[in-house]
Amino acid sequence: MAFIDYYKTLGVDKNASTDDIKKAYRKLARKYHPDLNPNDTAAHKTFQQLNEANEVLSDPEKRKKYDQYGENWQHAEQFEQARQARQQSGSAGWDEQAFSGGAGGGFESESGFSDFFESLFGGGGRSRSRRNTHYRGQDQSAEFQVSLASAYTTHQQVLTVNGKNIRITIPAGIENGQVIKVKGHGGEGINGGPNGDLYLTFVIPPDPRFTRTGNDLHMTVDLDLYTAVLGGDVVVDTLDGKIKLKVPAETQNGTKTRLKGKGFPVYKKEGEKGDLFITYAVKIPTNLNPQQKELFQQLANM
Repeated sequence: MAFIDYYKTLGVDKNASTDDIKKAYRKLARKYHPDLNPNDTAAHKTFQQLNEANEVLSDPEKRKKYDQYGENWQHAEQFEQARQARQQSGSAGWDEQAFSGGAGGGFESESGFSDFFESLFGGGGRSRSRRNTHYRGQDQSAEFQVSLASAYTTHQQVLTVNGKNIRITIPAGIENGQVIKVKGHGGEGINGGPNGDLYLTFVIPPDPRFTRTGNDLHMTVDLDLYTAVLGGDVVVDTLDGKIKLKVPAETQNGTKTRLKGKGFPVYKKEGEKGDLFITYAVKIPTNLNPQQKELFQQLANM
């Protein structure tokens, strides 16, 4: 069985700190976690190797022994006995180079640890069994579509993710592409470990009436020629209900008006809203009868 370089397994330097080892392990363990690679035997083996490397390097005593004997791991017990004998008798030192490692290896033991690990630390050398190690579940992600009108108000909704129903509160003012974390609703933990989190990305499709820019809304309102020329009232249907607007006489096509505070709610700021910008589109009358055309002709002659 061959010597296993645990530092290489985790991709860290031999002088790496405990925090460096912990960060490297967490990053790689998430990548090769069985939940994310259910049918990938190579990923499962890599995950097993990562666990073993972390088992050794995260434990100060195991790491010390591993670093001390290195590739002479097969004769660690002989080294220990010689060292103790030397200390007791005061005799000269022994030659570590006289002991050399063997060949072969791999993850063969029933415990889930490699033969190398078992030989160096023994069955009782593990501070904890993999069966008792708690692993946090994987974080998961999902997309959820919500209309602009729905995003206008705070409301609750039941989502189905991975076959499970989750009731969440969607705050008013959510934006297209915004991500919200739903704690504890990701992948299940292993051996009693905590669940991962669910990251929801909200998708708001284009609305046929309104265009949203930040917290402001923009809409186009049709205006008949007579109201545009003479002035009058026009009823506008907004996301907050119908409102009546006064249209000044001689309003030109493309005229814009701003309604302060009638736009989209500001995310998680109760009572705050953007503005609503209205552009008037003056419609020219069609299918005029002869009498109507004559009246327009009279206006043109004046």
